[in-house]
Amino acid sequence: MSKLIMPKRKLTGIVVSDKMQKTVIVKIEIIRQHPRYKRRYKVHKKYKAHDEKEEYKMGDKVVIEECRPISRDKRWRVISRI
Repeated sequence: MSKLIMPKRKLTGIVVSDKMQKTVIVKIEIIRQHPRYKRRYKVHKKYKAHDEKEEYKMGDKVVIEECRPISRDKRWRVISRI
C-alpha cells in the first residue's frame, strides 16, 4: 500500500529581517473578508525560513515552501525571489 503524499504549501511574502545566520523572517499578508459585515481586512503572520546561501535581503519578495523541521521554530525554506 503506497503512502499518500500531500503537496507542500507555498506562500509569498516579503523579507522583513535577515540578521540571523542562514535564516530570514518572511511576513505574509492575507486579505480576509468578515463573514457578517463583508468588510475586507489584512491579516499578517511572520515565518522563519531557511536561507542556506544567505542570498536574500530585507525588502525582497520571496516564495517559501513547507519542509521538515530544521530547528525548533523553522519549518519553511526559501525557494526563489520574485
